[in-house]
Amino acid sequence: MALLMDPGAGGPLTESEKADLDAINAIKESAAAEYKEKGNRFVKMGRSHYADAVDCYTKAITQMEPLPPPPVPSPDASVLFANRAHVNLLLGNHRRALDDAARAVQLSPSNVKAYYRAAKAAIALSLLSEAASFCRRGLEQDPANEELKKLLAQVDAQQSEQDRHRAKVAQAVSAAKDIVAAMEKRGLTLGKATYQELTGVKKPKLDEQGVLHWPVLLLYPEVMSSDFIEDFPETDTFVPHLDAGVGTVLSKSEILKFLLEGTVDSKSLVESLLDEEDGENYAGESSTITSSDKGSVKWINVKEGKTLQEVLKHKDFIIPAIPVFFVVSRKSTFYREFKAGNWSLP
Repeated sequence: MALLMDPGAGGPLTESEKADLDAINAIKESAAAEYKEKGNRFVKMGRSHYADAVDCYTKAITQMEPLPPPPVPSPDASVLFANRAHVNLLLGNHRRALDDAARAVQLSPSNVKAYYRAAKAAIALSLLSEAASFCRRGLEQDPANEELKKLLAQVDAQQSEQDRHRAKVAQAVSAAKDIVAAMEKRGLTLGKATYQELTGVKKPKLDEQGVLHWPVLLLYPEVMSSDFIEDFPETDTFVPHLDAGVGTVLSKSEILKFLLEGTVDSKSLVESLLDEEDGENYAGESSTITSSDKGSVKWINVKEGKTLQEVLKHKDFIIPAIPVFFVVSRKSTFYREFKAGNWSLP
């Protein structure tokens, strides 16, 4: 049971009451000091005793309560919070360490170790702005502190790298959105990638004149060979007669992610950057032409003299990430089998 007393109730304290309160405070201070020293010993004993050290520092803090409200300092309590922050850092409890170190700074603005530990915890939590602030405030108290100087340099380097990375992500997303907008303007439909074992992860590019440059895969099924053209401007025409196969429609979000694949870490992307509501479909109600259950395929005949853009704009054509065309000679016997559907993809 805790006995509480309102200092303003019942008039001024008698000398006897003052003596009793002083005695109680002395006992609590002694107990706090004992728990603190015990906690220090546990820290020195190694990781298996860190939890015991945290428990001791917590008990010591309890003995110090009630703590004075800010900005009234309490250096002894500040040391206890800083010590517990140190052990929480060692345990990887970074949020608890940051809270304890920040409280230690609040209780004693001259506690340089508290600033250092707060900065370390903030770095571990990727709170670089907070970490830099703690470093600078600590250096105001101790301008010659080498540990804080090194930590601040580390934070500044990480912040610069983070800024560069964010700029790279933003640039990549912007470029991908420009390509998607160009596809939408042309009425193109993009589907899931095929034949990446032959092409790798390749993507279209948009030049300064607004021309799309596509990687194009040409397949020669009669002789089982292929030709990969890495830069095929959409304004170029086809000389040979080609047959084009198609695939499955992708959503606008999936197209953006495909365009960004290999450019930036996918973990760096947030859905808000993609600006797409769930369920939105880039191809709208466009139908798809795919292999049937038996593996048959509907082909789109590509006439000579057409540009790549004209071919890709065909209402039934779904680009399988990059354009893929089958090249078959009209004069070969294989062409008749191919057109009759007596041939399937290997």
